[in-house]
This record gives sequence, structure tokens and C-alpha cells, in this order.
Amino acid sequence: MLAWLRDLNPKERRTMTACFAGWTLDGFDQQLYSYVVPTMMALWGLSAGAAGSLGMITVLTSSLGGWLAGALADRFGRVRVLQWAILWYSLFTFLCGLAQNFDQLFFLRAMHGIGFGGEWAAGSVLMGEVIRDKYRGRGVGFVQTGAAVGPGAAALVYAGLYFVLPESIAWRVLFFVGILPAFLVLWIRRNIDESASFQTRGTERSGNSLTQMFAAFRGRYLWTTVKVSLMVAGAQGGVFAVQFWMPTYLRTVRHMSASTAGLFVFVQMLGAFIGFIIGAYVSDALGRKWTFCISAIATFVTVMVFMFVPMSDTAMLIWGIPMSTAILMKFSAMGPYMTELYPTEVRGTGQGFCYNGGRAIGAFFPTMVGYAVVWMPLGTSIAVFCGLSCMLMLIMLAVLPETRGQAIAQLEAKATG
Repeated sequence: MLAWLRDLNPKERRTMTACFAGWTLDGFDQQLYSYVVPTMMALWGLSAGAAGSLGMITVLTSSLGGWLAGALADRFGRVRVLQWAILWYSLFTFLCGLAQNFDQLFFLRAMHGIGFGGEWAAGSVLMGEVIRDKYRGRGVGFVQTGAAVGPGAAALVYAGLYFVLPESIAWRVLFFVGILPAFLVLWIRRNIDESASFQTRGTERSGNSLTQMFAAFRGRYLWTTVKVSLMVAGAQGGVFAVQFWMPTYLRTVRHMSASTAGLFVFVQMLGAFIGFIIGAYVSDALGRKWTFCISAIATFVTVMVFMFVPMSDTAMLIWGIPMSTAILMKFSAMGPYMTELYPTEVRGTGQGFCYNGGRAIGAFFPTMVGYAVVWMPLGTSIAVFCGLSCMLMLIMLAVLPETRGQAIAQLEAKATG
């Protein structure tokens, strides 16, 4: 199963290492806020809706950041924009620890989102272009496991800090730790080169960064961009509805301690890690669309069981592993799928907008969960909006093509022919 890793050349391995580290630290920084939601609600008297809006604004601005970063990556290079994005989200995560009120934290979380979205856009395009066609799904899928490792590490740091420090201080220190990804940029500058695909077509770029932002909406790309964005919205909405509210659900509904809830989420990240690996192999073996469909259906089933079947805390802990596997396996195929839908000159723009535009729409799901608790229990609200997100994803998949095995060279031939 791992023989393909030995077949990669040094450039492919270095690129995978850099993007894995970037996505790990990206996931670490992003997950921090969900752990401090109960603390913010207690210290600042925030309502569930206001707490949800702090999560939503990050994802909304990430759509702008990803879209902009994708356009900049098409103009100035994938590696350069990757470095800019990592520095940006690291700085604003750190500054969140200095916030004195809701308004300040709202602004800083909004700024953090720009870099958060930009990092995925630049890194995913870089991976899709550097890893050869037959290994693209597995390569991007293995790198995607960083999105499980990062939140898992955040859960450990959260549990440790909340164990040794009072909550009024621990939440600030948790954000201060978020500056660490900035140091990754130093390694990237020395070891990572641009993709050959970008370098080859570098002399053919025209226009400016502003016009480049709309390249994926022109001509034959328009409806592809719309449909993929809505498919991603369904995928992201389900994740946000579950992951964002899970720590709060465990502490306020299941009455777990902060350290126990952190351990629970850490174990769920094990399931996410497994999901990314499974998704990586399934996307190369069965295709991108089959991976999405299997994940959407399994997500619906496992979340319904988790929320509505009576079980002990231990049973919930165990069931959280396959549930997270189902929810996260779809993301291994996201990057390869969008890489194979667009040619080089609009790949960053298309991929950056679709993933992050979809994420922006999906960001409304946790907010709607927060407001819906006025009429229904939190667990029921999570299940309802997760189910709606799965339905949206499946509807869009019915009108989208399969792309497995699509070579970069074939895409360029289609674009010029």
C-alpha cells in the first residue's frame, strides 16, 4: 500500500512534506477557536448565536482569502503565495489572544480567515501539479491527513493548558501558540520549487490579478465553478455543523469536563486521519465522485446514530471514530478533483474559489445550528443541518463529471484546442 511513496522523486516528496506541514498547522490554528467557545460564552456572556457568528466570519473571509490567493498563485506562483498565507494566519491567530471584547475578536478572526483560506488554495494547487497523475489522489490525500493531525494536536494542547491554567488565561495562551506555523516559511523558502506546469506556462499569463479573479467564471468554466462550489458547500456544511459544535455539545449536553471533551475530539481526529487515508486510496481506485458519494451517505448515517441512539460516553467515544472517518474521507478527493477540472492558467483561481466559496456557504450551517437551538435541542439541530448538507452534496454530484486519471497535459491540450 505504501510502495508508491518510494516511487516519488525528491521534488514530489519535499512538496508533500511542506504541504502536509502547512495543512497540519493550518488545521491546528483553525481548530483552536472551537475549544474556547464555552469559555467565551461564560466570560463574555455570549449567546450561542454570537459564538457561532465568530466561527462563521472566519470561514466567510476564508472564501475571499482562498479566491484571492488562487488568483495570486496563478499570477505570482504557488510557492510564494503559500508562504504569504502561512505568515498571515499565524500572525492573526496570535493576535486573537490579545482580544479584549467580542468586537476585537470578531475582527481578528475575520483577518485570520483570509490566510486560512489562502493556504489551502495555494498548497492544493501546488500538490496537484507536482504529484504525477497516477498518484495524485493518494498524494493529496496523504497530505490532507494534516487536517486531522493539526486539530488533534490542538486538542492535546487545549486539554493540557486548561488542566494547568485557569480558563480566563488558558484561552489566550492557546491562541498565542498559534504563531508557530510562521517558522515553517523559513523551511519552504529553502526547499520548495515551483511546479513545472506553472513555470512552463509562466510567459503566457496576461491581465492583472483583479481580472484573474474572475477567470473561472468565463465561458465554459462558469457552470463548472457554480456546481463544484455548491458541492463543496454541502461537504463543508456537514463538517462545520458537527465539528464546530462538538466541544460545546459534549460540555453542555453531555456535561463532560474540558479535558475529557478535548480527549474526545482528539480521538475523533484519529477517525479523521483514517478517513483521509481511505479517501486517498478510494479516489484513485474507484474515482473522485464515488468517494464523495460514499462519504456523504456514510456521514448522514453515522451522525444520525451518534445524536439519536442512546449510548454511554464510552460508546460515543468509540462511535466517534467511524463517524469522523465518514465525514472527512471526502476531502482527500477535493484537491485532485478540482485540479483535474481546470487548466493551469485558471487552476488556482478556480480551485481557490470553488473550495473557499463553498466553504463560505457551508459556514452558515454552524450559525444556523446555533440559532436553531431556540426551537430544538443542540444535538437535533446538528443532525438536521448535517443531513441537509449531505443532500446538497449528492444533488450536485449528480450533474458533475468524473475526472479520475485526467493528466495535466490533457487539460492543457483541451484548453488550447
